[in-house]
Amino acid sequence: MKRVYNFSAGPSVLPEAVLEKAQSEMLCYGDSGMSVMEMSHRSKAYESIIKEAEALLREIMNIPDNYKVLFLQGGASSQFSMIPLNLMKKKKIDLVLTGMWAKKACDEASRYGEVNVVASSKDKTYNYIPEIDSSKLNPDADYFYICQNNTIYGTRIKNLPDTGNVPLVADLSSCILSEPIDVSKYGIIFAGAQKNMGPAGLTVVIIREDLITEAMDITPVMFKYQLHADNGSMYNTPPTYAIYVCKLVLEWIKNLGGLEKMAEINYKKAEMVYNFLDNSEMFSATVSNADDRSIMNIPFVTGNEELDAKFVKEATAAGLVNLKGHRSVGGMRASIYNAMPIEGVEKLVEFMAEFEKNNK
Repeated sequence: MKRVYNFSAGPSVLPEAVLEKAQSEMLCYGDSGMSVMEMSHRSKAYESIIKEAEALLREIMNIPDNYKVLFLQGGASSQFSMIPLNLMKKKKIDLVLTGMWAKKACDEASRYGEVNVVASSKDKTYNYIPEIDSSKLNPDADYFYICQNNTIYGTRIKNLPDTGNVPLVADLSSCILSEPIDVSKYGIIFAGAQKNMGPAGLTVVIIREDLITEAMDITPVMFKYQLHADNGSMYNTPPTYAIYVCKLVLEWIKNLGGLEKMAEINYKKAEMVYNFLDNSEMFSATVSNADDRSIMNIPFVTGNEELDAKFVKEATAAGLVNLKGHRSVGGMRASIYNAMPIEGVEKLVEFMAEFEKNNK
């Protein structure tokens, strides 16, 4: 069966080259005589896989030496608890409320201390990035929290806030590896892998070493950063196969030309979609401010629910799948992560133009 163009927000499309490589090694990895799925995480063969995955991530993202890379489980959502449990010493944080995932992080952190919402875009269904009034920032906060790219609403924080000596903690689940970033500007970066890094089941945490300190007394053992850092992400059995596929994805990015090349391709894809939307008489992007627009997730609508449903149905029949928007926004959403080829975006734009012509 022919592969479709998968615009799912996650789990999402993986590079075909990665899937083919995984397929070729499914029964036997190297000279091990077994699949990676069957391998002991304590074996020399697997040790080389996880070490290479970390080395590639450090190289591609230019991660400074004073940061630890942790390969964890529990999804990015587990970090909503893990972060305050490990970092909330003074029991107060600053947070920018830009969508559902930031709201979940806010609700969870508020169980352990005071959350100061310094800016919010809730008033307009999170369809813009709010300006941050520096006078509202608490210089004594334990950390400053952001969700940098908002999968559901199609917004992103383009310019990082100046948080002074307060560590910046960022959820990069849906934009990690999409373009170069300066890791040294963050205290913690975390991301669920299932959008841009690999399959579901792996969560990557990049944490500055000075933030790995004694956790709250109530912290479950598995939620202590110190434990995972001290054991090289091997305290218990890690998500071995997901880490292996992540390694293959990192190899693919490196061979493509790294994050500079990745960004060039991603901006080109996003520009194609936004250019069409901004010039369409039928479709419109839900995020109007160009500076606030995500290059990974693009929500759009016709303004007519029946027409939206017809579009999704006909697009699916044409091999353009998972375009239905999140229920809180409606309409459609095209997630065009790293692995979405330019051809897929071209097909989408062509289909949108044809649909508009046929449904005037």
